[in-house]
Amino acid sequence: MRDLALIFGAALLAALVVGLAGAAALRLLRGRSITVHIFVLLTMTVGAVVAGVAVIAEAMFLSPHDLEVVLITVSAAAAVSLAVGWLFGRRLAAAAVWADQARERERRIEKGRRDLVAWVSHDLRTPLAGLRAMAEALEDGVVGDPATVAEYHRRIRVETDRMTRLVDDLFELSRINAGALRLSLSAVPLGDVVSDAVAGTAPLAAARRIRLVAAESGWPTVTGSEPELARVIGNLLLNAIRYTPQDGTVRVDAGRDPDSAWLAVADSCGGIPEADLPRVFDVAFRGEPARTPRAGTGGVEGSGGLGLAIVRGLVEAHGGRVDVQNITDGCRFVVRLPAAGT
Repeated sequence: MRDLALIFGAALLAALVVGLAGAAALRLLRGRSITVHIFVLLTMTVGAVVAGVAVIAEAMFLSPHDLEVVLITVSAAAAVSLAVGWLFGRRLAAAAVWADQARERERRIEKGRRDLVAWVSHDLRTPLAGLRAMAEALEDGVVGDPATVAEYHRRIRVETDRMTRLVDDLFELSRINAGALRLSLSAVPLGDVVSDAVAGTAPLAAARRIRLVAAESGWPTVTGSEPELARVIGNLLLNAIRYTPQDGTVRVDAGRDPDSAWLAVADSCGGIPEADLPRVFDVAFRGEPARTPRAGTGGVEGSGGLGLAIVRGLVEAHGGRVDVQNITDGCRFVVRLPAAGT
């Protein structure tokens, strides 16, 4: 019985030494990945077993040959245990990270959904209240002079167009998020799409005394769906016009890199706070008051924060990406798309 107690004590002491070394290693590596921590824990466990067996085998005065056999056997088992532990530890760590990212993504989506409902409710409530007031005034005969009646009709049309655009944006965003967007890809001359988009937004820019400047040459041909690309460019131009002060400038240019084509829309909005740059393309994000649309934009001031989210969704559906960065007097949105023929 005494011999067994001595064997137990010696094995326990060897295991404790390995355990303390492993605890120190975990403390030093506390900032490393989950995989590293799992591997250290596994190494500590296997090492404690190997140390205990080695100490007891040495204390039992085994012959050199028998001691070598014991150590080889234990080492083989330790190698297999560490290899299997490393493989499944990586899988476990990846699953844990994925689950954490999934939960974080779900929280962001839920927050975005709540923000979207709040913004859309606000953007619908305001024009609906105005429409109701004007309709009641016309119905009750409160206004009768032709000029006022004509102005009420014009404002009703403007607000109706605004709500129509908001509903269209919601429908487009739901198609993107549901994976129901189907693109008919072909070779699209980017210059033609930009020309049409500039022509469509020119009256709004002129009303706000904003100069629209488009490059005269260098327009590449991209692989994409023309209606969706027109929506992307139109949304970027409307966003730039919406936030650019009067007498400002919105510039559009494009080019081609070895592996892709790019299009850039730059404005003179004064820039976006650095903390907001990663969130510009989030649904319902509008940022600081400086990024709140100004009145007098021809009825396009309220978009529910959907325009840039739609841009990102459509660009990514084409296999491209969109980024934003601050420049000297504003910000610059850059869209990268697959070039035709690549």
